[in-house]
Amino acid sequence: MARMHTRRRGSSGSDKPSADEPPEWSDVDPEDIEDRVVELAEQGYEPSQIGMKLRDEGVTGTPVPDVKLATGKKITEILEENDATSDIPEDLRNLMERAVRLREHVQENPQDHQNKRALQNTESKVRRLVDYYRGDELEPDFAYSYEVATELLEDE
Repeated sequence: MARMHTRRRGSSGSDKPSADEPPEWSDVDPEDIEDRVVELAEQGYEPSQIGMKLRDEGVTGTPVPDVKLATGKKITEILEENDATSDIPEDLRNLMERAVRLREHVQENPQDHQNKRALQNTESKVRRLVDYYRGDELEPDFAYSYEVATELLEDE
């Protein structure tokens, strides 16, 4: 049993119901969806936020429950095709933000052992993700450090 950083067992979450085509009530043109995805990315939204926006607001008033079903491509694929991706993948960016916040907190509160541990766990998650992305999405010689993370997050 692989337990990462917790005493609990892993939660086997429910899977998305399998559907082959988008529902009849959502008949938005795939090109309109792609244009809207790129537009939202340019406004500074992350891929997960774009998906929620399309689900809630939709394109021209019609909700899009699943971009991949409607267009045949994931949101990140659409962004790559239109050169609208950010430098670092969203999940890595979020973890780096968290690690930076935790490190600043621990520097101000050296007695906070619980968050020292949380910082160690978060940074090890970041390093594992960096290993995963190195070469594809990241430079081949990219190495995580607090300084690198603060620089990257300031640039965006």
